[in-house]
Amino acid sequence: MNKLSVIKIGGNVIDNSAKLHQFLLDFTALPGDKILIHGGGKIATELGDSLGVTAKMVDGRRITDIETLRIVTMVYAGLINKNMVAQLQAKGCNAIGLTGADGNIIKAVKRPVKDIDYGFVGDLDASSVSSATLDSLLKAGMVPVLCAITHDGDSQLLNTNADTIASAVAVAMSSSYETSLVYCFEKRGVMLDVDDDTSLVSEIRMHEFDQLKEEGVVSGGMIPKLHNAFEAIKSGVAAVYIGKADELAQIDQQNFGTRLIK
Repeated sequence: MNKLSVIKIGGNVIDNSAKLHQFLLDFTALPGDKILIHGGGKIATELGDSLGVTAKMVDGRRITDIETLRIVTMVYAGLINKNMVAQLQAKGCNAIGLTGADGNIIKAVKRPVKDIDYGFVGDLDASSVSSATLDSLLKAGMVPVLCAITHDGDSQLLNTNADTIASAVAVAMSSSYETSLVYCFEKRGVMLDVDDDTSLVSEIRMHEFDQLKEEGVVSGGMIPKLHNAFEAIKSGVAAVYIGKADELAQIDQQNFGTRLIK
């Protein structure tokens, strides 16, 4: 079974041109098949402000009304996605930039209104990702670069969490590939002390997750990230890594961030 790396890059790297350049160099150098997934960083918020559309956030999640959807589509699917694809081409990586609507790769469902109306936000399920389409692109020698825009199959675009897309893509591809899911962000991984870079937890097994939560080592936004990661492992993903974007080159030596395993 061929190996596949599904890599999600965070907005803090997208917002920094030097960091993004180095990350894309390291990404290009990774051996084997790979898929890159990205969100949008601050650019969508800055463009919205310049157009008089103020970002509305609830518990760190963006409310996507129709004006915001237009902006995030322009920024995620246009400016950021095509800029990254152009940079990858210059580095010798034959990338193809896509939304979920292209090739019907990712079909989402508009999030139902409960306590909060999140607007045009898409949720995914087990059947959302067309692994056959992604497989055909990989077999054609291309590297898919997916942004955080999906569709509902009825002509409506939807803004979808990039972490969720990465997990869903990794799970969908794991039936055909030995798939690793890699979350790249600003920290070295899961830390015993968030302010001490030497306190990296190099490996977490599923049964240790609850203990780390109880001890407060894992808290805040890291809890849902790790929960989703272990759900991906339960669904067939071989391993999940969480680590610093500018250390991606070390992943081939098994020396990158925190590895989550069964």
